Amino acid sequence: MSMQQPRVERADFDRVMVPNYAPAGFIPVRGEGSRVWDQGGRELIDLAGGIAVNGLGHCHPALVSALAKQAGKLWHMSNVFTNEPALQLARKLAEATFAERVFFANSGAEANEAALKLARKVASDRFGGNKHEIISTVNSFHGRTIFTVNVGGQPKYSEGFGPRPEGITHVPYNDISAIEAAISDSTCAVILEPIQGESGVLPADQAWLKRVRELCDQHDALLIFDEVQTGMGRTGKLFAYEHYHVTPDILTTAKSLGGGFPISAMLTLERWAGYLNVGTHGTTFGGNPLACAVGEAVLDTINTPEVLAGVAEREQLFRTYLQEIIERHGVFDRVRGKGLLIGAVLNESWQGRAADILAAAEAAGVLVLMAGPNVVRFAPSLVIEPDDIREGMQRFAAAVKSLCDN
Repeated sequence: MSMQQPRVERADFDRVMVPNYAPAGFIPVRGEGSRVWDQGGRELIDLAGGIAVNGLGHCHPALVSALAKQAGKLWHMSNVFTNEPALQLARKLAEATFAERVFFANSGAEANEAALKLARKVASDRFGGNKHEIISTVNSFHGRTIFTVNVGGQPKYSEGFGPRPEGITHVPYNDISAIEAAISDSTCAVILEPIQGESGVLPADQAWLKRVRELCDQHDALLIFDEVQTGMGRTGKLFAYEHYHVTPDILTTAKSLGGGFPISAMLTLERWAGYLNVGTHGTTFGGNPLACAVGEAVLDTINTPEVLAGVAEREQLFRTYLQEIIERHGVFDRVRGKGLLIGAVLNESWQGRAADILAAAEAAGVLVLMAGPNVVRFAPSLVIEPDDIREGMQRFAAAVKSLCDN
């Protein structure tokens, strides 16, 4: 007879976990579609999507089936061998994008690490070690490894961890003259997000992206698009670069690729992939059969005209409700983003109060996100039911009203 495990509580986090997170005061235990339930049975509508991860909501039948089926076959063999799910997913990603070669890892940071290492290896092998400089953008976010956190343009995340890697420059986002001044024949790569996610859901200008592509070509630098957050249908295209008609040399994606199961990918062209020859880079779990089986089910489900068109329809529903809130309560002065990556920007009198709005929303039974202290972010399931959007936004409106009334 097995002994019953003691119930865990939110207070256990403060006793046993490293305190680098400050999680909410409740513990979600079950999810279905765009609804989740906590330990006490309280139901909440999820408009956060695990920070743009649960692209098909919670426990989508196609993902549950793919995981269960693969779990009974093969979990792990290492990259001493290849496996069928990895090859199937890689082939489908290549067929659906500009890319010809794929490298799998486990997180967005690892995909970006691989992309940056590839760019430096290409430059070193072709032109020598002096061509190693990386240009990134101010307020960008590319991961939490020592390398990627310094490539990211938010010093608050990189301070206190010792000497910074050399050869990294940051220029303002959407500033053509700044990138023109910064790029040189010493530049090996420019890395940018087509929509800056963590710093406020800020889309790139078409002219800027086009000019960055031209400058990279002129200076033999690789253009890296970080689509960790914008990829896998989030913007209404499979990848955001398709909106701009600007093609990168390397693209990274993660988050929604696994629908909640950890997986990431670096996509690139054959001419660049060959520089990461045998032994130059690797990962223990990258290309794991479980992750790739789930990723293939995600790709098959999202990369359809119906789902991608549905993203734009759902975006308009969100924008309609947010406009009603603006007209009734103020609070926000504009809404930006693309597809189901939406940022509601707080007006001047509400600056810095995004966390207050998140707390009020949770109390009203709806989960939303921040993108910095001045932006409330929505990144729900791409297939969220319209009724869940309506109910969720009604709860969100009630939360905003409660703050305005106090």
